[in-house]
Amino acid sequence: MKKLILATAVTAALASGFAQAQVAPAAPAAEAKKPDHEVSYNLGVASEYRYRGISQSRMDPALQGGVDYTHNPTGLYAGTWFSTIKWLKDAGTIGGYNGKGDVEVDLYAGKKGDIGGGFTYDVGGLYYWYPNNNYSTLAKNANTFELYGKVGYGPAYLKYSHSLTNLFGYVDSKNSGYLDAGADIDLGSGYTLNLHAGHQWIKNNSAYNYTDYKIGVSKEFFGVGFSLAAIGTDADKALYVTPDGKFTGKKALVLTATKTF
Repeated sequence: MKKLILATAVTAALASGFAQAQVAPAAPAAEAKKPDHEVSYNLGVASEYRYRGISQSRMDPALQGGVDYTHNPTGLYAGTWFSTIKWLKDAGTIGGYNGKGDVEVDLYAGKKGDIGGGFTYDVGGLYYWYPNNNYSTLAKNANTFELYGKVGYGPAYLKYSHSLTNLFGYVDSKNSGYLDAGADIDLGSGYTLNLHAGHQWIKNNSAYNYTDYKIGVSKEFFGVGFSLAAIGTDADKALYVTPDGKFTGKKALVLTATKTF
C-alpha cells in the first residue's frame, strides 16, 4: 500500500476594511523515515478464495493470513501467506481417489525498488506448497515454484510469472506462464478502484488455458481493509468444475476483509 502525504497551504484574511494579510504556504510535511527492518502480519477471511480467477475453495469462504518482512534500505523482502482450500480434495474425488490437502502455503522472497523516470520494479520467486497433498495419484505433485517480474508506473503495473516446475499438478507443464496487468486507482475518500486482467497458459495442456479479469473497489473501515470485486474467466466450463459440476471460473462477487498488524 502506498501512502501519499499532502502539504496544505494556509491563508488568512483580516476583517473587511483592513488590508489582506498574506501567509506563506507551510513547508511540506517531511515523510517519516521508515525503519530499516519492518515486519507486518495479516489475517483475513474471504467469501471465497479466487486465484487467477478460479475458485480454490469450491466457492465457499476461506480463512487467510500471513507475515511479511521488508529490509527498506535494500528493498529485499520475504514472507509467507496461507489460505484454506478445497480444490485438491475435489480433484481427487473427480479422479476417483481420496484427495488430500486443506491448505495452500505460499513462500516468497524478492527485491523491489525504483528504476527511474517514475517506474518501479519487483522481482522474486514464489513457492506454492500444499502440505500432505497426494495429487500425484491423479497427475503430478501440486507443489509449484514460479519466478516473477513486475514493472509499475503510477497506479498501473505489468507482471509475468513463469513456472520452473509443473504448474499445480498439470502433467508436463513446466515453463507455463501467466501475464497479468492492472491498476489500483485512488478514487478519493479512501476508496481505491482495483482493475486486473490476466492470461494463464499451461504448457502441453492448452485446453486449460484461459483469461481472467477483476473489477473491484477497496477501502479501510475501523482498521480493517475491505475489498469487493467482480471476478470472472473464459475458462472451459467442462474442465474447471467441482465434483457436483459447478463451474469454478464463473462470474462472482467476492468480498474480502483483512486486518494488518
